[in-house]
Amino acid sequence: VSGISGIASEDIECAREFGYRIKLLAISKYDGQAIDIRVHPAMIPVAHPMANVNGVLNAIRVCDNLMEENILIGHGAGALPTGSAVVGDVVEIARNILSGVGERIPAGSFQREEIKAIPLKDISEIESEYFLRFSVLDKPGVLSKLSGILGTHSISIESMIQRGRSGSGEGVPLVMMCHKASEKNIQAALKEIDQLDVVCGKPNLIRVEK
Repeated sequence: VSGISGIASEDIECAREFGYRIKLLAISKYDGQAIDIRVHPAMIPVAHPMANVNGVLNAIRVCDNLMEENILIGHGAGALPTGSAVVGDVVEIARNILSGVGERIPAGSFQREEIKAIPLKDISEIESEYFLRFSVLDKPGVLSKLSGILGTHSISIESMIQRGRSGSGEGVPLVMMCHKASEKNIQAALKEIDQLDVVCGKPNLIRVEK
């Protein structure tokens, strides 16, 4: 689980240039063997409906095994939506008390004999495209060092943005979009890059969801 505290204005601007918007997502995926559950900011293509859910609106996207996509959009914040949710909970509790149901899930909504433990997939096992932002010294050979480390870990660069020049020893932003790679490899590469003397500050990573 990670929040939006690490998102900077540069990330939002660069995401827009690459054709994405940044949204905080709660993700749950089941591949038939393990379930992948995580919460973090992610980049979504601007043309996707969920990229255009703003303000007090929330959205839920459900995909079935036939790859059909269903998106539900509604108010998720504010006085009236919150009040409605609270009243709904109170009514549900009252109904459970009157009907003598002690469980939140009605007894007929699932088959107990079919319940089984599903292992959780570690985030290091996922694969994703990645947005990487570095603050680096404006020196010759910096890009070669970073791309070399990424290549060593089987990470391919799709596109890149570098802005500004600095002769004062301060870092300049270097942004990369990477093709699909494993989380394990990307974290190992970032750990190695973080040790370089030409890198100023901790690299920033945003996963891409499509």
